[in-house]
Amino acid sequence: MRPLGGSFPMLPRRGLVRAGGGLALATLLPGARAAAPIALRDALDRPVVLSRPAQRIVTIFSSNTELVASLGLLERIVGVEEYTRFPAQAAALPKVGGRLGFSVDAVVALRPDLVIVTPARQAANQLVDPMERIGVPVMVLLSRSLEEVMDNVLRVAQAAGVEARGKALAASLAQRLRAVDRQMEGRIAPRSLMITGRMGNGMLLVARPGTYTSEAIVRAGARHAMADIGTLAQVSPEAALAADPDVLLFAGTQAALDELTGRPGWRDMRAVRAGRAITVSRSEFLIPGPRTFDGIESLARWITQKGQG
Repeated sequence: MRPLGGSFPMLPRRGLVRAGGGLALATLLPGARAAAPIALRDALDRPVVLSRPAQRIVTIFSSNTELVASLGLLERIVGVEEYTRFPAQAAALPKVGGRLGFSVDAVVALRPDLVIVTPARQAANQLVDPMERIGVPVMVLLSRSLEEVMDNVLRVAQAAGVEARGKALAASLAQRLRAVDRQMEGRIAPRSLMITGRMGNGMLLVARPGTYTSEAIVRAGARHAMADIGTLAQVSPEAALAADPDVLLFAGTQAALDELTGRPGWRDMRAVRAGRAITVSRSEFLIPGPRTFDGIESLARWITQKGQG
């Protein structure tokens, strides 16, 4: 993991303190010096400066909400994206947009002192510049690998003033990965194909190399049955059948998997015939965060018990 810039201790202050675009009350001890700003760089190497640890955070996308919550800071989240479902308490928080776009006015009305976004569905384009113009710090996070997921834990913890908590969580996640590596060492990795969705035109969405989902599959002890797929996430059913994987992973419901594997051609797939077609949790493999490490451990256990031979 890349080292991040150090955080600074926050001394209590009396009166109004401006943190980005929000105002917050704090108490100043007589003769105490004001806390130094928190300065860090986000995943796009942009400078992010907060005058104090973030207390009112708007998280765009479920992955960023989960990062903040994993640090025990759910109570600091004041607004989320429309499709946030986890933790359950987050579903009741004010919404600032969704698939059709994001509302700058809705974000501003929540008086955030930090907005966390991911460059998806135009969120960064719609929010970064407007927030910066009015003085609200914006942190952009990427999750292209498991290392970046752990880096994000450190960045969010630093911005929130709980750096020690973030280091402990990131170290725990790294330790869990090493334990899985030891568990799977020396085993033959089965050829796997993970279907993450089905398009209306009949095409399939699959996990492709070069993504954190792909890395999670490999770290769990499998290898890609379609390693040469490149940057394409869509494949035809014929291409999937031709790959004939040892293990078929389906990010969806059992009913949907049963419907797919009951079709002509699919029931003859090697993985289906051998009883190695299973569902995996979408939240664990498609939302980059600490729960992804739960998914890696679960898949590694299954591969050890049933996914080989």
